[in-house]
Amino acid sequence: MQLLFSRTVSFIDASSLAICEAREALFRNGSKDFILYLSNGDGSSASEERLLFLELREALIWLNEAPEEQGSFWM
Repeated sequence: MQLLFSRTVSFIDASSLAICEAREALFRNGSKDFILYLSNGDGSSASEERLLFLELREALIWLNEAPEEQGSFWM
């Protein structure tokens, strides 16, 4: 598995109104498989981690998201 790109995305936590950071990383597994790792990374019991398996087109969309659109794969 190869890490292609990672980034952090700032967001406001709805319950505490604190500014938090989520981490996103795109991995390539084999020739056609892409895995997107999402983590809100706060380390609390409410923290969330997700793995999404992406097609090439979805991976390119994620890579080319404008800064104001980053974090869209959390929805």
